[in-house]
Amino acid sequence: MKTILTVDDSSSVRQMVKITLTSAGYSVVEACDGRDGLDKAKANSVSLVFTDLNMPVMNGLEFIRSLRQLPAYRGVPIVFLTTESDDGMKQEAKAAGATGWITKPFKQEQLTAVAKKLLG
Repeated sequence: MKTILTVDDSSSVRQMVKITLTSAGYSVVEACDGRDGLDKAKANSVSLVFTDLNMPVMNGLEFIRSLRQLPAYRGVPIVFLTTESDDGMKQEAKAAGATGWITKPFKQEQLTAVAKKLLG
C-alpha cells in the first residue's frame, strides 16, 4: 500500500484528503504545517505529497525546498493543494520542486485521479 503525506493547517481539508485517498486504497499521514510535514516525511516512507501553500511555521514553498534536499525525496511527486491560482506563484512552486498544482476547492475524483496518475 502506498503512503501519501497531506500537509495542511486546515484539519477539515486534511480530513477530506484522508477520506478521499484512504477510500481509494492509499495510506495517509497527516501534518499540520511544513515543519510537521518534514518531520513526518522523515519518519515515514512516503510515495506522494499533497501540501498547502499558506501555512504557519513553515509554508508550502519552504517545505518543498527542504523536502527536496532529502535524498529519499528527490523523485517523490509533490502536489500543491491551494486556493492560490496565480501563475507567478505556480512558477515559483515549480522552481522549488513541485510536480503539480490543484486549486481548492477541489473535487474528490480530481484528487484520486492525480494520485493514481502519479503513483501508477
